Amino acid sequence: MQISPGIHSLGQTIGGHVHAYLLEEDDGLTLIDTLFDTDGHRVLEAINSLGRAPQDLKRIVLSHGHRSHIGGLAALKEASGAEVYSHEWEEDIIAGDRKAQPVSLLPMRPVTAYFKVYHLQVGLALGVGQHKACPVDLPLKDGDRVGPVEVLHTPGHSPGHLAFWWPEKKALFAGDAIATWPIFDGGWPAFNLNEEQQRATLRRMAELDAEVLAVGHGEPLVEDAAARVRSLVEPNRG
Repeated sequence: MQISPGIHSLGQTIGGHVHAYLLEEDDGLTLIDTLFDTDGHRVLEAINSLGRAPQDLKRIVLSHGHRSHIGGLAALKEASGAEVYSHEWEEDIIAGDRKAQPVSLLPMRPVTAYFKVYHLQVGLALGVGQHKACPVDLPLKDGDRVGPVEVLHTPGHSPGHLAFWWPEKKALFAGDAIATWPIFDGGWPAFNLNEEQQRATLRRMAELDAEVLAVGHGEPLVEDAAARVRSLVEPNRG
């Protein structure tokens, strides 16, 4: 689904209504995250629907090393030959040399909403449900540019969590720093490893005045995006 010219949203229910984003430029395609499936078929079908070939996928940039976002990485790397990018802290997780840092087993609040994702929380807490390993080609740091997007180091959800900003389109790809499913929130609270860093990340995102908000879990927002992001850092929140 095209959510803005040159920006396509790809989603699936499994993995917590996880989403990836395919970006079009004249020199090829950039993919932000790779969904939960290990065969990459949803991404490859989307590429085909644009009249492109797998080899047109030039860059795969990863928000972080959780299975929901890197499930299709190895298959897509093999099919396309695209270069893979992540923050250096996430590299050995993605390469299969280290498990992702576990989260708490305590249920999140409000429990009635987050019960829908508790099975994912348990899996990450226990270190089960691993992805197919794939090496990272190039590390990214805050301020880098890859394809059409600027790199934002946005720790909190994980130490090496990245978000991406396409300034010409005022599009923010927030990864798991913000979620719109099962409710709109600053990520999934029990999955955020450092609350102080997470609050700083949300304040930084609120300053961008985004017109498009593309998140890791849930549908992207294309109306009132900036106001919704600012609502996450308002003093009277909660």
